Amino acid sequence: MNHVDPDMCTAYGVIMAGGSGERFWPLSRANRPKQLLPLGADGQTMLEEAIRRIEPVIPLDRILIITGGALRDAILDELPWFPADNVVAEPAKRNTAPCLALAAAIIEARHTQAQAHPLMAVLTADHFIGDEAEFRRNVETALNHACSCNSLVTLGVQPSRPETGYGYIEVEDHTSADSPVKQVKAFREKPDAPKALEYMRGGNHLWNSGMFFWRVDVFIEQMQKHLPDVGNAIRPLASLLRSSSGPTPAGDELGGLAALFTALPNVSIDYGLMEKADSVAVVPVGFVWDDVGSWDSLYRLRNTNDNGTVHQGTVIDVESTNCVLINAADSSHVLATVGVQNVIVVVTPDATLVCAGDKAQQVRDVVRELRSQGRTDVI
Repeated sequence: MNHVDPDMCTAYGVIMAGGSGERFWPLSRANRPKQLLPLGADGQTMLEEAIRRIEPVIPLDRILIITGGALRDAILDELPWFPADNVVAEPAKRNTAPCLALAAAIIEARHTQAQAHPLMAVLTADHFIGDEAEFRRNVETALNHACSCNSLVTLGVQPSRPETGYGYIEVEDHTSADSPVKQVKAFREKPDAPKALEYMRGGNHLWNSGMFFWRVDVFIEQMQKHLPDVGNAIRPLASLLRSSSGPTPAGDELGGLAALFTALPNVSIDYGLMEKADSVAVVPVGFVWDDVGSWDSLYRLRNTNDNGTVHQGTVIDVESTNCVLINAADSSHVLATVGVQNVIVVVTPDATLVCAGDKAQQVRDVVRELRSQGRTDVI
């Protein structure tokens, strides 16, 4: 493949919004997961924040939201101003590699500018990003590099703590210190605490943000090479979309597309492609970033009182320290704590969570237990 002038590419945004957000139970539910909760600034949902953040770089008509069938209507209700045809329900629940294969197929089917190569900016619906102007500058750097090179590109975050809940990106030592784009040496799995501290102190490991940028033709070629069970389905999916009533999956009437997609293996884009790709570059970013994966992330992202406690809703807090206290029940219902430390309490009309602050990752185990008991009414 030849290198492409950056002016010869057209960028499309792909926001993955299909997660269940089980670690934010009981506020997050199957029909209203965390990306649709008002956890963002000024009461916005994180999905709306993700759209508004990228819109100055990529217009709304070129932004896709990929989600599950059960969430499409909820997203349309939440975002009535967003183009309905751009909210895409996967024909079946799969992992991120099939999800992005479908997105690439939709872009292939829609893209009509023969002189311009389509680019994909793969973004997430549930991250906190501090400096949005800096974010957009980093995105433009990644898009320009992806357009002009045959590399897959990602954003990497300088670790601010020895985090064991994130994957890491190891950067090549020989990359020029002045270059805004570095060559990736390897993707590293979530480390234990000593290894995370080593990564943070070493200086050549970045947090894996899960945001990716590539030319669609490069993505397809790399998928066909390293994950052929998925990659070889992208252009057939695009052909089915072109021959249907429109280049967006519309439901069961597209039986051929649903059958083709459902047959794809359940595999993540990190494992299936990024860890094996021929050339991966990373843009080290200059903004504060957080995965917002569980209730304890609110310690870092929300304003706290003098005792380090986060309040939301009707809360009476007497000498409690380092707590997250969320009252989402009726305003007449009072959540009160006295002298507790390092506790997460979340109250809703039909469920209450009390969790040790360092056990927030295990909230999903509550959801699994409720599911095993058939309590779908509260999940």
